[in-house]
Amino acid sequence: MSNFPDPPRPMRPTSFKEIDKALRRLLGGKHPWARLGTEKRALLLEECITDLKMVADEWVPTVCRGKGHLPGSPGEGETWIGSFMLIMRNLRLLHHAMKHKAAPPLISSSQNANGQHVAKVFPLDSKEKLLFQGFDAELWVEPGKDLTQGKSYREEQKSGKIALVLGAGNQGSIAPMDCLHKLFVENEVCILKLNPVNDYLGPYIIRAFRSLIDGNYLSVVYGGAEVGKYLCQHELVQTIHITGSAKTHDAIVWGENPKEQKSRKEANDPICKKPVTSELGCVDPIMVVPGPWTDKQIDYQARQIVSMATHNAGFNCNSGDVVLMPKGWDKSTQLTERIIQHMQNCPPKKAFYPGTQERYQSYVDHYSDAIICGERTDEIVPWTVFPNVPAQKGEMILSQESFCGLLSITEVDANDPVSYLEKAVPFCNDNIFGSLSCNMLIHPKTQSANRDAFAKAKADLKYGAIGINAWNGVVYGLCTTSWGPYPGNKLSDIGSGIGSIHNTFLIDYPQKSIVTAPFTISPTPAWFYDNRNTVQLGRNLFRFETKPSWINFARVAIQGLRG
Repeated sequence: MSNFPDPPRPMRPTSFKEIDKALRRLLGGKHPWARLGTEKRALLLEECITDLKMVADEWVPTVCRGKGHLPGSPGEGETWIGSFMLIMRNLRLLHHAMKHKAAPPLISSSQNANGQHVAKVFPLDSKEKLLFQGFDAELWVEPGKDLTQGKSYREEQKSGKIALVLGAGNQGSIAPMDCLHKLFVENEVCILKLNPVNDYLGPYIIRAFRSLIDGNYLSVVYGGAEVGKYLCQHELVQTIHITGSAKTHDAIVWGENPKEQKSRKEANDPICKKPVTSELGCVDPIMVVPGPWTDKQIDYQARQIVSMATHNAGFNCNSGDVVLMPKGWDKSTQLTERIIQHMQNCPPKKAFYPGTQERYQSYVDHYSDAIICGERTDEIVPWTVFPNVPAQKGEMILSQESFCGLLSITEVDANDPVSYLEKAVPFCNDNIFGSLSCNMLIHPKTQSANRDAFAKAKADLKYGAIGINAWNGVVYGLCTTSWGPYPGNKLSDIGSGIGSIHNTFLIDYPQKSIVTAPFTISPTPAWFYDNRNTVQLGRNLFRFETKPSWINFARVAIQGLRG
């Protein structure tokens, strides 16, 4: 017997007849939506904010049942902070953008030495500065492009489009926020097919986004691969956005048969000729830059690393996956030991995502020196550390996303900051799968003493999201930042995908976003596994995002101090 609650019942798949009806409704809404002014869009978002608030006390408990979290547990807090609250923040910031005619005032902007434009996108105001002291976020525009906003609003919209959004099953915020981006940034109406893993969210999404659904701007449907295939091939669907795996992407674009995929890629003849954007995961490196770390700082960063790896049971595309440890650094052994100790201390979570046991087994079969930090059951995959992974291209755990709470440790042959950055950055770019997101942990004294090397490393990292001294999940959650792979992937070699979402400043041509935080933070950050007050903190963060008043600010601050 397990202590995990029973999951919600799955939804009935939507029939093809019902899908046709839903698409015809969107057909009637796509042209009016394309011509709808920002003032009316702001009113629709106000209704969404009100309606989302109304479903909060039903939505979150249902997610907890789906993921195996008990009421009042850290898992419930994780749901509030890492998922549900973010949807409200996204709505509020898009509302702000619409009130400013799709070009909200930028905080500030600058240019790199090569002329590349950089926009500061966080913190937005004095309340955020106080809540996130020392945090900073930048969005870098693609080199050679001007810093402009709201491209789809500047261009005359004569006709609309219907977008298919294939929702992710791991996080409840992804599918709604993908739809919001399609609607309010790219100006396309949406049919959302929820993933069977979390399709229990459907009734709540329908209630929360009632104003968009009533206007024939959004529809929600259910089903597995057959429904997805029908939608992808439907004549009324004009664009597709998928959050998932490269395998699913290639089946859509190039066909389901591996031989057909190969021949079509060689001939550059995709079976799906519609524009497809995607976010397809990553093996996320954590670069540990050598420096004068104290014992307390080593323990703090070990907690942060473990939190990156275990958040949402490891089922995150931005989960910390591989620690790039500097070889010869006198703190490496101590940091490794503390990582293992915190892995052992971190409570287990339900392996709710399909295929987890099989994926996990393939790694422990491959690596004989796995350090297993807990008991394995039918419902639990234990946190596991692989301590001696070779730093070489093609290595299994560096080449494919484990998606199940594993953490590998790989040594970079360097013991000083400059040589480490010179080797670690190209190693990440060239030898670790994906370009979605990465992390860097660097002491402030090391930054100050090596400014040029640090600046070069930030510029050279080919990742769409970079977290410096903070989990790159913060980049996902801020919403003002862009979220997506580094530009340059091709349909035939998709990597982490193509395209970018979020970006509530509506900045055109985002290249990457970088969040920088203090080296250590007190009180305990919200994403740390051992934060003792995530439920109340999450509830109050949600209240703050709904209405960012000084009273709600005070409530968040009080709960934050109790973490």
